[in-house]
Amino acid sequence: MSKYSFSYKKWAMPVVALALFIGLAMAVMQKPQAPEVTFTTLDGKKISMASLRGKTVLVNFWATDCPGCIKEMPTLIETYKRYKDKNFEVIAVAMPYDPPAQVLNYSQEKALPFAVMHDGFGEMVKAFGNVNLTPTAFVYDPQGRRLQKVIGELDFPKLHALIEQQAH
Repeated sequence: MSKYSFSYKKWAMPVVALALFIGLAMAVMQKPQAPEVTFTTLDGKKISMASLRGKTVLVNFWATDCPGCIKEMPTLIETYKRYKDKNFEVIAVAMPYDPPAQVLNYSQEKALPFAVMHDGFGEMVKAFGNVNLTPTAFVYDPQGRRLQKVIGELDFPKLHALIEQQAH
């Protein structure tokens, strides 16, 4: 009997270590899900992340006083127009510190074609992991799994490739 218990002890630690390693690897590789939030756009429309399932979604945190945000906005508009019929959606979330009137004015002046919300109470900032730098973008696949988090200006050729990949 002691022969078997010795053998068991010899293999128990490596088996437990391997199981822990596999569990950790799966947790790291598993893509985080989109937070279950509902955006309220400047015109009062409510859009839940759940309602966007089936689409590739870009949630873009921006501000009217952010040079990188303003610089990338024309290309973001072009990207939206190019891919909106391929199940691509953009939600632009203006930061809590941005004056609401300024956000509305900019959105109207630039005729932003996608949903825009002002995160006046910081609810979205918190839900997306305490976003504090702009621009910050999150890209989600049609199942609501996060594909990318980009702090700083978007790499549009990479984004376009990602959207194309999700469209197939």
